[in-house]
Parts: sequence; C-alpha cells; structure tokens
Amino acid sequence: MEVIGGILPFIVIFGVFWFFLIRPQQKQQKEHKQMLNNLKPGDRVITIGGIKGKIIKIKDDNIRLRVSSNVDIDVVKNSIGRLDPDYKEDKPEEDDNGKEKE
Repeated sequence: MEVIGGILPFIVIFGVFWFFLIRPQQKQQKEHKQMLNNLKPGDRVITIGGIKGKIIKIKDDNIRLRVSSNVDIDVVKNSIGRLDPDYKEDKPEEDDNGKEKE
C-alpha cells in the first residue's frame, strides 16, 4: 500500500505533463504536417528562416519559392513554417492613407 502511495504522485505529475505539454505539441505537429501536405503552387508562405515567397513549383520534398521578380530559391518542404497571414488574395492594394490604389 505504501508503494502505491509513493508512485501515485509521479503518475499524477506525468498525467499533467502529458495533458499540458505533450498532447498540444503532438496536435501542433499534426496540423503543421497537414498544412505541408496541402501546399500547392500559388500559395504564399513564410519559411522558418523568415523568408516570404510564393510557391512556384513543388517536386517531391523540394519547393521553389519566388521571393522577388525573377528571383527563385529552392527550399526543403519541411522548412516552410506557415502560410503568409498578411497576404491579401484578390483584394485591391491600399496606399498609406487607406485609399485604394488605381
């Protein structure tokens, strides 16, 4: 009976760590993997190094990003951190005063 009383706190601590640390990390990894599998040409992404670009071509584990006019770089698929949240698709650009550019 004393053995169970001695082991019980460790089991509770492991359960707390699993619930608050391990489980959310596994969920985040699963979502990132799903995002990588759903990438397609035309998507705007940000690499884990902070480079923003538009996907031009995907071949196996390599992705070609256009980072500027006629400037393409090849990166490994796993180096894509996230989709670019600042990219506004099919929305008119605005100038500094908040008015649409012509």
